[in-house]
Amino acid sequence: MFGRALTSLLWGALADRYGRKPVILACCTTVIICNTLFGLCTNFWIAVAMRFLLGCFSGIFGPVQAYATEVCRKEYQALGLSFISTAWAIGLIVGPAIGGFLAQPAEKYPNVFTKDSLFARFPYFLPCLCISVCATAATIACCWLPETLHKHSAPNEESYEADHVTEKIQENEEVRSVTDSKGSLFTNWPLISCIVVYCIFSLHDMAYSEIFSLWAVSPRKFGGLSYTTEDVGEILSITGVGLFLFQLVIYPTIERTLGTLSVARAGAVLSIVLLSSYPFIAKLHGHNLYLIINTASVLKNIFATTIFTGLIIIQNNSVSQHQRGAANGISMTAMSLFKAFGPAGGGALFSLAQKRINASFLPGNYLIFFILNVNLVIGLVMTFRPFLALPGRSG
Repeated sequence: MFGRALTSLLWGALADRYGRKPVILACCTTVIICNTLFGLCTNFWIAVAMRFLLGCFSGIFGPVQAYATEVCRKEYQALGLSFISTAWAIGLIVGPAIGGFLAQPAEKYPNVFTKDSLFARFPYFLPCLCISVCATAATIACCWLPETLHKHSAPNEESYEADHVTEKIQENEEVRSVTDSKGSLFTNWPLISCIVVYCIFSLHDMAYSEIFSLWAVSPRKFGGLSYTTEDVGEILSITGVGLFLFQLVIYPTIERTLGTLSVARAGAVLSIVLLSSYPFIAKLHGHNLYLIINTASVLKNIFATTIFTGLIIIQNNSVSQHQRGAANGISMTAMSLFKAFGPAGGGALFSLAQKRINASFLPGNYLIFFILNVNLVIGLVMTFRPFLALPGRSG
């Protein structure tokens, strides 16, 4: 996250100058190289350096968000951006599953991988190699992506590459920022206010992700669920399927009916209500617990992704096309800094709660989910005026 925070703005600026496609291809290629080298590391600090480089070269998220906004007509923006949010969430679920199943293959699958094989010498190379193969396939597929950033050769030019993609871009560009498109992004309050709100919810989401796994595997006497890591992995897998189906089938309809910001606010309110029930969920057992905790996990991630998708739509509609890459770069820089603090903050909060298991006020888990809800309330309040300023016609 720290490496990504250092370079996201640069990648965004490059995407505005040279196009979305070159940046996407470059970042996919570096994932292949750095991730493969990470699997071959035998020294801790070299491994840290590889992770840092992966962060520095992971500038793909901002340009992809800009691309999805530009390649879709306005009525399909929610669907396009929901695909990105869903892909990100599912990646966070599938990625650890790949690592869990394929790490140390010589020990887990001795009949397939011998003790003198490459995978025995480098026990974490196989999952990294698997991910690199997927990244290679994605890189090859990106070669057929049409570029969405086009430059006018003359001020009054009416037609430049009048293909299907360009028509969509021209329609999308009817949505203009309330500020001068040539102005500084840092003085564009609709953009900056949206990024700040995005960061608040990102901090919450990262802290929640850290706390959920710790809470699920902690003993019953500390208010946890006493689940195994395999149980947690199963919950996350079910969550990924539910999230994908919601974003693909239900979210676009809800967004068109209620509006982008209204849906995001509803997601925040429902998240607060849901998190308030978590300490009571821990008192359930057996099939009731299994059913309720899976349902709660699916709903919580649906609400979170709904919030992020809405904010991304507002953010991208706050600037004109030639500034969209840089705007997403600023957003990714700020979000990465907040997310870098999320795991440490979540872990510290969980540790504090474990020491307050017998406290008279907000004991144990009650403290955890109360603080998480405070974060949500702050984010929700900031989605209203006078803080959040909506761009032209994006609300």
